Amino acid sequence: MHVTESAISLNVPDVQASAEWVQSHLGFRVAMEADGFCSLSHPDAGFNLIYLRVGLTTFKPEAMAGRAAGLLVVFTVTDIDAEYARLRQQGVQIVTPIETESWGERYFQMSDPNGVVYQLVQWIPVEQSGE
Repeated sequence: MHVTESAISLNVPDVQASAEWVQSHLGFRVAMEADGFCSLSHPDAGFNLIYLRVGLTTFKPEAMAGRAAGLLVVFTVTDIDAEYARLRQQGVQIVTPIETESWGERYFQMSDPNGVVYQLVQWIPVEQSGE
């Protein structure tokens, strides 16, 4: 298999709200859009984020429409504390405050207007992971 591009496609009620949120807070830019559809790219992400409006007849499989329980959109960053401070200052809804797991994962989670949960993470050496 030769993969030429990657994307994650999310079925949301308000495409514009999520698209504007990732542009404002995470630095994504619109690559392509149409009624009920928006594809966004980021030079460092390695994949596009695509939002499809709930109810589009083109969304397949139909049984999955509007269902994303347990889904996290995760980005690894180089300075988690600076990102946390920046996003809190911007008024982003933080759903899990910053914390560090014993295996070295320092992360926090936030939510966009459609309830999509995004996680930023920074991996730190285990000996530094205690808070």
